[in-house]
Amino acid sequence: MLEVLKVTFPFFALVLCGYLAVRRALLPQAAIPGLNSFVLFFALPCLLFRFGSDTPIADLLDPTVFAIYLLCAVAVVALTLGLTLDGRIGWNDASFGALTAAFPNSGFMGVPLLVTLLGERAAAPVIVTIAIDLVITTSMCIALSRLGKDAAGAGALRALRGVLGNPMPWAILFGGLFSAMQLELHGAVDKTIALLANAASPVALFTIGAVLARSQMTTSASTPWQDYVPVALIKLFIHPLLMLLACACARFGGLALETPTVVALVLVAALPSASNVSLLAERFKADNGRIARIILVSTALSFFTFSGCVALVT
Repeated sequence: MLEVLKVTFPFFALVLCGYLAVRRALLPQAAIPGLNSFVLFFALPCLLFRFGSDTPIADLLDPTVFAIYLLCAVAVVALTLGLTLDGRIGWNDASFGALTAAFPNSGFMGVPLLVTLLGERAAAPVIVTIAIDLVITTSMCIALSRLGKDAAGAGALRALRGVLGNPMPWAILFGGLFSAMQLELHGAVDKTIALLANAASPVALFTIGAVLARSQMTTSASTPWQDYVPVALIKLFIHPLLMLLACACARFGGLALETPTVVALVLVAALPSASNVSLLAERFKADNGRIARIILVSTALSFFTFSGCVALVT
């Protein structure tokens, strides 16, 4: 366990640094959108492109990984909706709560953390999960959030437009094309992308902490713990357990699923909730205070739960 903490502690320490920087006013809240933009539009796409282009295209198009991860995402969304949807929490709030339970922070945190833990072999399944969550899980939850408001199809189209404007799926796509065509970048272009990719991990983790601090400081309405703690626990416990069970059933059924891939999928599911769900909740006028609390609790607890999961499955 101590060896695991030696690897995971620096990542969570960077999140804490970003959190404290905003709480202590060392970093103004007005600077957070700039950090987010740097990670989202420059550093992280370069990181995903490099991993995608260096990964065999067959691994990026593994139908078993795709099906297992998507099935678990749908199951987690359905479970969370079933447990939270009631007279107080309507479709809009319940749907974005379900998205926090099913959408791990695989982009900002998962890629650098899992590659450090498991090596570059973990890149392929993580990239597949990012693509599914950005395109399918998010679109599905936004469509569900529109029930009782406007047409679900209109909500799905708005989500799709958001996906098209997100550079991460494009980085994955172009990385896969470079892998399939066995192309390589050279010279100054390759060095520039490498520099941006190397900056992705520390800046992304620092930004997560800053975003969490800002959400906590700007959310004034009180939310009963029953409205957010159970969803955070679904994310940290039910999601990885469900993933492990699905992988075990797939292997029992004779599907080709290597142990390193199973480990990567389970650890992706054990990550805390994605911080960008808060931005989506705000855009679609959901209870952003509740969503921010789910993300904050899941991130704080994940230092212990994720480290424990690593110790158990590796």
